[in-house]
Amino acid sequence: MPKEHLELLKKESQTLENNFREILLLIEQIDVLKVVLRDMKDGTHNHSWALHGEAEEDQDSTEVLDEEMSNLVHYVLKKLRGDQVQMADYALKSAGASIIEAGTSETYKNNRAKLYWHGIGFLNYEMPPDIILQVKPDVHPGKCWAFPGSQGHALIKLARKIIPTAVTMEHISEKVSPSGNISSAPKEFSVFGIMKRCEGEEIFLGQFIYNKTETTVQTFELQHELSESLLCVKLKILSNWGHLKYTCLYRFRVHGVPSDET
Repeated sequence: MPKEHLELLKKESQTLENNFREILLLIEQIDVLKVVLRDMKDGTHNHSWALHGEAEEDQDSTEVLDEEMSNLVHYVLKKLRGDQVQMADYALKSAGASIIEAGTSETYKNNRAKLYWHGIGFLNYEMPPDIILQVKPDVHPGKCWAFPGSQGHALIKLARKIIPTAVTMEHISEKVSPSGNISSAPKEFSVFGIMKRCEGEEIFLGQFIYNKTETTVQTFELQHELSESLLCVKLKILSNWGHLKYTCLYRFRVHGVPSDET
């Protein structure tokens, strides 16, 4: 087995081990929260001798505490059920993948994303395209690559040659969006493979819809199987969820079977 393949397997094994530990920790936190919530309810019932006015106040306090604890439990469950793709990402920048800018749409220019000194703009802080190839422990609003309009594309050189089998698209949820919506999220998109040196014929691998009402991390099995491995993948965004000025991509992953070729 090639050395690079072994290193990738070691990284994935470590990732799975870390995820397993986090799951165990989250389960423990859920159990603790349930016990605390039950104790709070029992403590409230033990004070049933209080005056009517005080009882109403205790009831209101209990309802608030119940809601807060319920929110905590839901948060932990959300983290537990969140990103469980559990497949190697060959479009990961830290593993060696990269964006080929010549085959990628231009970044959306926004004057608000610029630092000024005495009225002179001197530093842009728009996110570069390769932000979509990076792991983000917590996905924050705005930490994405934006391109103008509702259609754009990114050409990705994978970390190694693979026979692609699936892709994963990730975006923020409406709950954490400052505007209360995610109209800049991608909607329809297609994926193509390029066999030789990231140039030449594009091979259709599938077309999909990212559903903004479902989980933030969505995986799609490719609709066209390849018999040969490839090194480059092109992501084409065909539409977004209604934003007129730009579309924002947070993370895109490519999964598959690694080739023995380097």
